[in-house]
Amino acid sequence: MSLEIFWFLPTSGDTRYLGKSDTGRPATNEYMRQIAVTAESLGYDGLLIPTGSSCLDPWVTAASLVPVTSRIKLLVALRTSVTGPTASARQAATLDQALKGRLLLNVVPGGDAAELAAEGVYLNHDQRYEAAGEFLTVWRDLLAGKTVDFAGKHVNVKQAKNFFPPVQQPAPPLYFGGSSPAAHELAAEHVDAYLTWGEPPAAVAEKIADVRSRAAKYGRTVRFGVRLHVIVRETNDEAWAAAERLISRLDDDTIAKAQSNYASMDSEGQRRMAALHGGRRDQLEVSPNLWAGVGLVRGGAGTALVGDPQTVAARLQEYADLGVDTFVLSGYPHLEESIRFAELVFPLLPGKKPVTLIDQVLTGGAFDVRATAPENAGKTTGQAASQAAQAVGAESGVPA
Repeated sequence: MSLEIFWFLPTSGDTRYLGKSDTGRPATNEYMRQIAVTAESLGYDGLLIPTGSSCLDPWVTAASLVPVTSRIKLLVALRTSVTGPTASARQAATLDQALKGRLLLNVVPGGDAAELAAEGVYLNHDQRYEAAGEFLTVWRDLLAGKTVDFAGKHVNVKQAKNFFPPVQQPAPPLYFGGSSPAAHELAAEHVDAYLTWGEPPAAVAEKIADVRSRAAKYGRTVRFGVRLHVIVRETNDEAWAAAERLISRLDDDTIAKAQSNYASMDSEGQRRMAALHGGRRDQLEVSPNLWAGVGLVRGGAGTALVGDPQTVAARLQEYADLGVDTFVLSGYPHLEESIRFAELVFPLLPGKKPVTLIDQVLTGGAFDVRATAPENAGKTTGQAASQAAQAVGAESGVPA
């Protein structure tokens, strides 16, 4: 089974170190475009564009990527608590037309009551999911071309209609992540793909089983994905050193303040992320090669797979064996790590093409061609590996 590999746009800024440092990068549109173009050229399948008060607006950011991308899908936040379904349906259809059918929507009811209050929204946790269910019911009908009259507890529209059909019929696919029972029920009834932050495989398996069981009651099936950071290097020792370096400038006061802030949220997913490490540095490997150091200060996805290419690919396969077919990945800094991951791990993943050449003597100089081994000139990793497999098969008499 081929895997879909997405990368992440850091629309609140980027860095080489978590905590105070002099290596921060502002969240400019130029930098977002640079990452997007790089990710597309490397062969990533999609880009997650996040949302939040500290992020650039996801819809404007996505629109700015229309003229500089042609293949990569854009996973854009659909904030069901702060927008209405009629205007959102029109936005989605318009952007899907501009992207020629490359739009995906990430349903975000909201996980921070304080942030929502600043937007004028005062719904509690379960009310947000109720409102999201009503929103999506109307939103889907509008994109299907229906004229909608709906009187719900949270959504009330009369003679609503969308006049601009999306390229993808009946609607762009809906993605969604949440860990509470209310979230699982919303996923089961409404979305196409359920995403979970990177918990240990056993915990992810429980979530998948619950969402799958709930979806069956509606006569539906749901795809599954995992959101993770990645720290991959040529050796395991180098990878773990990079992980430690990432948090080397964090002090205990910064960690305590971050954890106190996240504890005030009513997000079950955030609570589960925090419980993995408890705010302590000495218990960060919460499952083999699954490291919770990012979550010491970062809200949302707080775990990373750490290791050499073979180890990281094997850990991804463990999730794939549970039924996961999509991974939304990131690394610090996001531009460089998108390249590193593609170079080191893509050759090991089903459905991904290698992006590097092998057995080349390359210096960037004008006379490199003279030093290149003629038998491998211009071969990608995949081509060379295929020829090697054929040679083994010929010697053994077994088809490669």
